[in-house]
Order: sequence, then C-alpha cells, then structure tokens
Amino acid sequence: MRLSLWPQSLFGRLLAASVAAALIAQATALVLIAQERERFVLQGSVREWTRRITETTMMLQPLGAAERADAVSELSAPRGRSRRFAGALGARGPQPAPELGFVRLPLLSDFEQTLREQLRAALGPAYAVEVAPTPEPPPPAIPVPVPFYEAHELAAHQASVQRYDVTVRFTDGDTVIYRVTRMPGGAWLPRNLLVNLTLLLLLLVIVLYVAARNITRPLSDLARAVDSVGRHARPALLQERGARELRDAARAFNTMQDRLRRYLDSRTRVLAAMSHDLKTPLTRLRLQVETLDNPPMQERIGAELDEMESMVREALSLFRGLDDGEPAAPIDIDALLAQVRSEFTGMGAQVTLSGHASALLLGKGQALKRCLTNLIANAIKFGSRADILVEDGAELVVRVRDAGPGIPAEELERVFEPFYRVESSRNRDSGGTGLGLAIARDIAQAFGGTLTLTNLPERGLEATLRLPRRR
Repeated sequence: MRLSLWPQSLFGRLLAASVAAALIAQATALVLIAQERERFVLQGSVREWTRRITETTMMLQPLGAAERADAVSELSAPRGRSRRFAGALGARGPQPAPELGFVRLPLLSDFEQTLREQLRAALGPAYAVEVAPTPEPPPPAIPVPVPFYEAHELAAHQASVQRYDVTVRFTDGDTVIYRVTRMPGGAWLPRNLLVNLTLLLLLLVIVLYVAARNITRPLSDLARAVDSVGRHARPALLQERGARELRDAARAFNTMQDRLRRYLDSRTRVLAAMSHDLKTPLTRLRLQVETLDNPPMQERIGAELDEMESMVREALSLFRGLDDGEPAAPIDIDALLAQVRSEFTGMGAQVTLSGHASALLLGKGQALKRCLTNLIANAIKFGSRADILVEDGAELVVRVRDAGPGIPAEELERVFEPFYRVESSRNRDSGGTGLGLAIARDIAQAFGGTLTLTNLPERGLEATLRLPRRR
C-alpha cells in the first residue's frame, strides 16, 4: 500500500491547503519585512558612513602631509566609544551574543557597491574610492562607528562581524583608510515579530479548522445518506444545515429520496395488485387442469402454471427489494452457510463448504440467505454441484463455484438483467425465471457489496460475493 503525504479526505485537503497557504503568506510577509528592514538599515548606514567619511576627508584635505599624518594617527587611535569598542574586541576577543531579542533572516545585499557609489557621488570625481574587506593583519585605519544603536549593541556582542576598509585617495595622491563594521549579510528582526506571526498562524489554523469542518461535516452526512439509499427501505431524511449551497444539496437529496420512495411504493402496489389479480385466474386454470383426463397434458400445463406462479412471486420479490420489514442484525455467516448447505444436501444436491468467517456481519439475515440460496441453486442447476469458499479480512468474500459449461464472456453481465437467459444451456427448458441473479445482485448492493461472475480457467463458473465490513 502506497503511503501518500497528501490527505485523502476533503476535510484534510482543505485544512492542509489552507495551512500551506497561510504558511506561504506568512513566510512571504516575513521575507518582505526583512528585505525592507535590511534596505532601510543598509541605506541609513551607508548614508551616515558617507556623511562622516566625507566630512573627515574634507577636513583632512587642506592639511599638509605632516599635519594630515598626525590627524590620521590621532583619529585612528581608539578613543571614546570607538576606543572602548576596539579595546574590548582586541583584549577579550568576540563575546557571545546575549539574549537581545533579535533573530536573523539571511538575505544578501550589495553593500560594497552601494557604499562605493554614494562615496564617489559625495566626494566628487577628484577622489578615488575603493571598498574592500579588511585584510589580515588589519592596517591602521580611522574607525567609523555603527550609526544605529541596536546595530551597535548587536555588533558589540557578535562574534562574526564584517569589517570593510574604505580607501580614499586625495587629489595630491595621498590616501587614508576608514574602517566600517557591518553585521553579516542578513536582516535582524525582533523576536517578538516572529512570536506575533506564529500566534497569528495558530489563530488562522484554528479558524480554518472550524470552517473546513463546517463544510465537510454536511458533505459526510450527505455521503452516508446516499450510501444508505438501497440499503434501507425508508432511510431518514438528511438534516438541512451548513452553507446555502450545502442546504440546497441536502434539500435536493431529500426531494429526490421522497420522489424515489413514492415511485417505488407505487410500483410495488401495482405489482402486488397484478400478482393478486393473476392468482385468481391461475387458481381457476389449475382446477380446470385437474379435471382433464389426459395425464401428460395435465402434467405439462401444470408445469407451465407453476412457472407462471414462480415468475409472479419472484418478480414481486424483485420489485419489493428490501422493503420486507426485516431489521438489520448481526449475522453468523458460518451458521447461515451451514444451514443453506444442509437444506440443499437434504434434497440430494452436492454442496461443499470450506473456510470460515472471523466475525459477525451486520445486515438482514433473510435477505442474505436468499442471495446465497439463489447462487447455490444456480450452481447446482447449471453446474451439477456447488463448492462454497469463504474468505474473510477487510471484506467478506463468498465464492460459489460449479462444474458446468460456464457462460460466454459477453454474457457475464447481461445475465444479471431481469428475465434474461442465456440461449445455450441456461434457457427456460432448464427451469428458472431469469430473476435469481438480479435479486442476488440487488441484495449484494444493498449490503454495500458486489456480485460478479467469472469463468474458471478449466471448466465451470464462479460467482463472487464481496461484502464490506464497516466500522
């Protein structure tokens, strides 16, 4: 059996699709927020670094070589906030990041190119600007502090910061190096944002669960009601609830069920009346036949009258269906088959029984007995014997095999039609009305099962009755 990760029920698919859509929407929103935040931080940082580097460069530009070197040396020495930050990194190394309430969503941005373009635009074409990662060992450089407070706090406790050296060449050929500290590629998001999104997702899942359940529960009731049609003579009406479309479907089903019931009742009454009206002339004919002095003629006409009565009786049974008032009850399949076998063997028929049922089956016992009796009677009549095999598992399977000539493949389905007979061996001369298999299949379908015929490889016909075991 293949295991599918995609749910098979409509409720499961609606819930899974809705949750997947919510997850995709939340993930997309998170990525968009992170991109916008990173763009804001990047642009703000680059803009502030550009301003400070431009002001410092403009301040150093008019100085002489010696004065500029002294100024650069003074600015490069760690002092103030930058000195404490550099001294902490140099003396103690990177410290583990405390719980600051931030999580990083890794995104990439072209930081070097953005900073280079803004610096060139701010300084003008007379200054050459290069931006590159700080080499090892790092050369002396003027530190440019992190512009945002939260970025500064993160950088002060982050082990994997990224440093870039910005080299500015003056118009006289002298150069100065600035060092900026940037967080690794990624957007730092407040942890409470993820908590809020998670709570929102859980709320959406709960709402979607309730909505999907309200949609699928009436559909499940409708499926059970449809499945009960043909199983029960008068199934209960379906409760009209749920959305408007579901109420309309339930109302249409109840209307269809009412029309079908009235049609079947009318047909059954007509057939019962016809059966009653036919019994009177048949009885008169039988009395007249008994007065004949010709025994061969009397026997032939009596056989014809018996067949007519049998046809009327079985036709009434076929059209009545399961409307016989018999309640459903647990059926002991082994005992039922043993009883049917005993009845046939008592009449001299050859019937064998093998296998057994592992549990009781819920249904109408008399109807199932009629179905099995028809199958065994056909096997004995047209195949001289009946071999019954019982298999039990997820469904109850009863096979009835005979030793007859079988049926042409194109006739295997047509024999289930009422009053149909195969012209070769299964004709009127061999007896029967052509209703036994039709009645048997109707009973099998009323149990929710199937009845099929199959020719055996060597000789004979096999009737397979499959009855599902429902929880």
